[in-house]
Amino acid sequence: MELAKIQSLTPEELAHEEQQASEQLFRLRFQAKMGQTDSVKQLRVVKKDMARIKTVARQRELGIAVAPAKTVGKAAAKGKRKAAK
Repeated sequence: MELAKIQSLTPEELAHEEQQASEQLFRLRFQAKMGQTDSVKQLRVVKKDMARIKTVARQRELGIAVAPAKTVGKAAAKGKRKAAK
């Protein structure tokens, strides 16, 4: 799940997504221990999604508003390095 989508969720939806991610993580861990799944990548993705959800929830709790970072192209970054020298 993308960060922008997570940030646009309401607190109720955020709690629901966290609950779903937690359940999915439990199922994937159980399957991995039983040898029923080969999808280690999916386990990693769910963990990262859960961390993003918890981070956004905590930011809202603390009243921290984070704007998305502005991306800089390679050409602009190279120009800045040359000017700094």
